Amino acid sequence: MAAAALFAPLLKHLPEGDLWRERTYGRLWLSILTSSFGGQVMLLALPLAAAVLLKATPTQMGQLTAIELAPFLLLSLPAGVWLDRVRKLPVYLVGEVLLGLAAASVTVAWLLGVLGMGWLYAVAFIVGSVHAVAGSAAQIVLTQVVPRQRLVEAHAKNALATSGAEVAGPGFAGLLVKLFGAPWAMSVNAVLLLGSAWILRGVHVREEIRVAPDARFWPDLRAGLRFVAHTPVLSTLAILMAVWQMAHYAALVVQILVATRTLGLSAQTVGLCYMGMGVGTITGSVLGRRVSHRIGPGPCLVVGYGITGVAWLLPVLAPPNALGVAAFALMMALFTMGAVFIFINFLALRQAVTPEPLLGRMTSTMRWLSLLAAPGGSLLGGWVGEHVGLRAALGVAAVTSLVLAVVAWRLPLIRELRALPRPQAMPGLDEVESEWTTLG
Repeated sequence: MAAAALFAPLLKHLPEGDLWRERTYGRLWLSILTSSFGGQVMLLALPLAAAVLLKATPTQMGQLTAIELAPFLLLSLPAGVWLDRVRKLPVYLVGEVLLGLAAASVTVAWLLGVLGMGWLYAVAFIVGSVHAVAGSAAQIVLTQVVPRQRLVEAHAKNALATSGAEVAGPGFAGLLVKLFGAPWAMSVNAVLLLGSAWILRGVHVREEIRVAPDARFWPDLRAGLRFVAHTPVLSTLAILMAVWQMAHYAALVVQILVATRTLGLSAQTVGLCYMGMGVGTITGSVLGRRVSHRIGPGPCLVVGYGITGVAWLLPVLAPPNALGVAAFALMMALFTMGAVFIFINFLALRQAVTPEPLLGRMTSTMRWLSLLAAPGGSLLGGWVGEHVGLRAALGVAAVTSLVLAVVAWRLPLIRELRALPRPQAMPGLDEVESEWTTLG
């Protein structure tokens, strides 16, 4: 109620029909905003705890990221089948609580004197597990709140929710790390994530869980895989995103090391540079919907690949002085701008083309396929960073993303994708649908 009263004057100035005027979406957006602040603290504090506090090697940083990604490969597909049989909002809520507890455990371990890389590996696995399951549920909840034809708008507004956190969060996290240390910053993350869960308690959606009377786990799992494989838009997007995610995680594992060890940035300066992510997200959120509307979601996706490739290239060429600091900050801004261009279209396309009964399995299958090469990318980035050079690892990511943009543009299916497609029929689905029983 207090939050509603706080934002009520702002809502009066919005045009009629704006999504922010919808009470349910507004509360969901506020939860995303709160969670994003917590996520920004974790994004900076967890790798800084490993790199600065525990003196992790590039290989260990790669292992930390690979362990966080492992649950996506292990849990995504079975989670998709399960999510199609349960209510998604409670799963989303519980996931926020578990993330908050995992973040708090870092502070507790530090106080007890038992914090080490092993503990961070365990936290990373828990975080990855929650993102693999509850993250898919969160994406489906959005489709229950927002009409499909407005999904690009909703994803763009969600990106704006993260942009506020990305502007203020990293600088705040960097200050916390400098004053109190990374473990105490993680406790702030815990409070914010638990606050997000509290806000979600007030979100109400109508959801019908429909399960065929003869539903079986393995046939249902195969149905999700078959739907993705037989839908050209989805299968093409899965391959493109798998390559991009490989490049992304190769860059991710070394970017903190490049900042602190190659460019000589302090923890607080790194936090200030990470604020560039907010600038990039705001720019991407404001421009992304317009660009997608003007040139189409497919070409807009290609533009995003190109922008992220250019971003990763900047620190490769920058000297270790003030120009290097500026290049690192600009990299963060351009990367997030390009990532917004990518994800608002990627998410909207895959949700628009999928019939509602398959949303859980499609979401989990697409996340599984798109992250299939990500652990390899993180290990590759760590290996190249340790044996060739930290800048070289960023260079590999940059070249991969730029080549991907060229390849994607040459695909007619992507280049000519100028509007969101309608839900794709799945062979046999209509016949089964008539026999489904409504459970809730």
